[in-house]
Amino acid sequence: MSWRWALARRVAALAAGTGAGGAAQAQRLLTTSSAAGAGAALLGRQQHLPLPSQIRSKVVGCRGAAFVSSRWLHDAQYQVCQDADSRSQEHRDPFELVADDLSLVADRLRSMVAAEVPKLASAAEYFFKVGAEGKKFRPTVLLLMASALRFPLSESAEGGVLSMLADKLRAPHLNIAEITEMIHVASLLHDDVLDDADTRRGVSSLNLVMGNKLSVLAGDFLLSRACVALAALGNTEVVSLMATAVEHLVTGETMQISTSREQRRSMEYYLQKTYYKTASLISNSCKAVAVLAGHTADVSMLAYEYGRNLGLAFQLIDDVLDFTGTSASLGKGSLSDIRHGIITAPILYAMEEFPELHEVVDSGFDNPANVELALDYLQKSRGIERTKELAREHANRAIKAIEALPDSDDEDVLTSRRALIDITERVITRTK
Repeated sequence: MSWRWALARRVAALAAGTGAGGAAQAQRLLTTSSAAGAGAALLGRQQHLPLPSQIRSKVVGCRGAAFVSSRWLHDAQYQVCQDADSRSQEHRDPFELVADDLSLVADRLRSMVAAEVPKLASAAEYFFKVGAEGKKFRPTVLLLMASALRFPLSESAEGGVLSMLADKLRAPHLNIAEITEMIHVASLLHDDVLDDADTRRGVSSLNLVMGNKLSVLAGDFLLSRACVALAALGNTEVVSLMATAVEHLVTGETMQISTSREQRRSMEYYLQKTYYKTASLISNSCKAVAVLAGHTADVSMLAYEYGRNLGLAFQLIDDVLDFTGTSASLGKGSLSDIRHGIITAPILYAMEEFPELHEVVDSGFDNPANVELALDYLQKSRGIERTKELAREHANRAIKAIEALPDSDDEDVLTSRRALIDITERVITRTK
């Protein structure tokens, strides 16, 4: 705590709390304190300043700060608020903010996916081993959301009681992060089988290493482990949210492999499929965090909207990177979607500009010449730029959801909210 903060709070408390006597004490504190002298010098004021006869409390600058209605104290309080703002605005890496919890989640996941059958154990832990864990994007978002929605704990409680209460409130949010990651990895294992993928997260895919059958079984095993952990939370609304996310993963994958010609050309269909395949899991998980924290339906919906728009922005940029990135940077093959006949936003936008591209899309991409032709049209179009613009729109909506959360003057809460906004910005500016 800086001397400005301590001094201004002490002076304001004396002046506002004890009338004229308090004002006199406040005056003496200002004129005798070396800190007050330093403060007056910094603020360009004389050390001996009269206090007004009428003392009022107001809220200025930073929420809930009382100040004495004199010119000096107004300036001192303004400086206090500026100091607090500058401290809270310090840039903190979002992943570093939750690094300890991420490490704990990673360790617990490795123990949660242990199986009696050695081959199944090896398959289930394949993407939870150190070095193959990926970006830990979803657990990071959920842990930050939990902190961003935290209720203040009573300062009157004993330190040990506070610590126990904080741990108790934190435990279910760690569980949601673990459950979400198990569901996500299970979906990757199943997707790689369906797509006949050979790389994932920069390493050989599990289906390439151990075969399709074991990959499918490993994905099923992870889903069963997630269900056990979910049931242990004892919250039926949260169970429903996460079960819906799993249903959406299946629905989205089915939409992708069974499209009609009209659906392949539809941006609305593409966005609905994208929500099911990517955004539903993170949005429902964010909402589950809010529900477990005991928030209202309105706040829970803001958490959901953040996750929904973050997920859509993430996938839109993924679709851009499939055309602009390299296999090394992506950890998987570039141009993988179009080579598998999957039409994404950049091509859909290119089709709007060049209707002749419809015929190429309708004829499929089994012929490499059609892939090259589609890429030529894409290069001439604004497909990439328009996809980035759409991603920015969803990112802005995600940021607005965070900004609409209930007011808080808890510095940790505010830091976590800024970190969620930072992650949103990173999503749309990333190159891998």
